[in-house]
Formats: sequence, C-alpha cells, structure tokens
Amino acid sequence: MTTPRDLRTTLDTLATEAFRPDLAEIDQLTTLDIARLMNTGDTAVPTAVAARLTEIAAAVDAVSRRMANGGRLIYAGAGTAGRLGVLDASECPPTFNTAPGQVVGLIAGGPRAMVTSAEGAEDSKDLARADLDALGLTPGDTVIGVSASGRTPYAVGAVEHARALGALTVGLSCNDGSPLGAAAEHGIEIVTGPELVTGSTRLKAGTAQKLVLNMISTITMIRLGKTYGNLMVDVRASNDKLRARSRRIVALATGAADEEIESALAATDGEVKNAILTILAGVDGPSAARLLEESGGHLRAALAAAAK
Repeated sequence: MTTPRDLRTTLDTLATEAFRPDLAEIDQLTTLDIARLMNTGDTAVPTAVAARLTEIAAAVDAVSRRMANGGRLIYAGAGTAGRLGVLDASECPPTFNTAPGQVVGLIAGGPRAMVTSAEGAEDSKDLARADLDALGLTPGDTVIGVSASGRTPYAVGAVEHARALGALTVGLSCNDGSPLGAAAEHGIEIVTGPELVTGSTRLKAGTAQKLVLNMISTITMIRLGKTYGNLMVDVRASNDKLRARSRRIVALATGAADEEIESALAATDGEVKNAILTILAGVDGPSAARLLEESGGHLRAALAAAAK
C-alpha cells in the first residue's frame, strides 16, 4: 500500500507538481500582472502538444480502425481529467451524430463527480475495473485513460484492465515516463511543466488534455466520414441553432438555393449528409440513404458511387 510519505516522494518528482520559487509572491502582484503571467505560461501548451503530434496521430489511426469496425471510444479519468473526458464524449452526439453509447466518458465517483468533488474515488483501480465491466467492454473497444500526473490509480487501472481484455488503450498524461503511459499501448505525454498555482493541474495540464481530446475525437470522426471537408454533415439538428446550421451546411456544400435545400431536407428526414447527396448526385432520398450505407457513411465515396 502506498503511504502518504511515498506519495509525497512521488509528487516531488512530477513536473506538474513542481514549485516555482519565482512565483512565490504572485499574491502581491496586481491582477493585470497575474493575468499576464498566466497568459504567458499558457502559450507554451500548444508547443508541448506539437511535440507529441506523431504519437497523437498514431493513436487516432488506431482508434479510427476500431471504431470503423463497430468499437466504442471510452474515456476514463478522475477529477478534472475525468470531467474533460465526459465533456468530450457528451459533445460527440450533437456534433457528429454518434450513436448512443458509441463515445462514453467515465469519471471516478460516477456522474455526481461531475459537479461534486469525489477525489477519493481516484485512488481505486478496482472501481475503474467495475465501471468498465458494467459497460461490457470488448476487445473491439478503445479505452483512453486521462490523468495529468499519469499516476492516478483509476486511470491506470482502467487502462490495465482494458488492455488485459484485448481492447485498444491510450494513456494521456502530462509527465514523462508516467505509469499511465507505460500501461497503455499508445502513451501520449504532454509535458506542460509547473503550474502557476503549484499542483493545480486544471490549468496548463487541463488545457493540454482538452486540446488532445479535441484532436482525438475530431480527427477520428473525420476519418469515419462524419465530415465533408470541414463541414459537420452528420450534425444532429436538435434545436433552432442546429437546424439553421444544417441548412447553412447544405448551402455551403452544394451552392443550392433555399427552396432546393428545403426540398432535399424534407426528402431525407432532415439528414444533412443525405440531403447534400440528393442535390449533388441528383438522386432521391431512399437512393441517397442506400448509397451512404453502402459507402460506410462516407459522403465522398457515395458521390463517387453515384457518378458511376
């Protein structure tokens, strides 16, 4: 069992926990000066991410292959890291029309931990295993453990359990040589260094994790045909803003007039991708649906098939 002294010794070695003597009196500075310090520190985050783009791209390609064959994408983390995973998962359905349960966010302590601190839950590998077992994890799935320190037992336990079951594993952390990175098939370690407030990894480390999760989910969805160029053609029009965006996307993709766009959306039950195909390929709604199904949902492939 890890003792408090052992844990303190471990934390002393982590860049994310390092103390910056030069900031020891920031509470004496003006608000503007503190804001400048934070802003200057934050500019280093994209550079740290850029240093790991090769690893990120390799992970995305592996995730995409699993998901193309019906696998799920599952994030697992605690505290800020867990919340970032849940946030990314929750934004996939409206943005990319992912199926229920296709992208899942697990946070140590369950849904209540999204709004109420449940920090003790992060110390349990058993809890991570139980949460994954409750999902019926399969070898076709992907589990991404997220932890700024790279040592959080919940995240490490999730990756270890998933890998033992044959699932694809990714470990996202902000320290070199982390246990999480070592446990995962794909280790992504974004070294962001000491925080403005010592150990407050919701700052630079949190920003880095958000950037990488954005990349993983967005590029994966692009690889799965969820976009046409840079247009969200699988957007789920669930409110007035998204319904207006749907019409704008069809207009940008086709250059069609409003009446033609309305007719195409009506013929395809509001499915943006299908509506674009009916206009560009000159096919009816059922034919568009069939072509897209045969093309695995990839609009460019469906257009090529229609042209033949």
